[in-house]
Amino acid sequence: MPVEPLSQKEIEDRLAELPGWSVDDGRLTRSYRLGDHFAATAMVVHIAQVQQELDHHSDLTLGYNTVALAVHTHSAGGALTEKDFQLAQRVDALAAGHGAQ
Repeated sequence: MPVEPLSQKEIEDRLAELPGWSVDDGRLTRSYRLGDHFAATAMVVHIAQVQQELDHHSDLTLGYNTVALAVHTHSAGGALTEKDFQLAQRVDALAAGHGAQ
């Protein structure tokens, strides 16, 4: 089933519910800072598990004590869709458990 792109208004409404997230170059993005490299690595593994469950994958970048995500929906021509915001919500939900800020 094809996924429909969100309108600019829908994107703005969803962003208002996700503090820390923004749209950069057409992608939904967020960076997190963690206590150390091990904590950041553990969060990346947890995000990868969520992405597998949702069958929706972001560009995921691991730094020394940072994790960054950038996502859009390839099957919708690179537009932002509800799938991107569902992934963002799931990542935000798990971030606190990893001590991410």
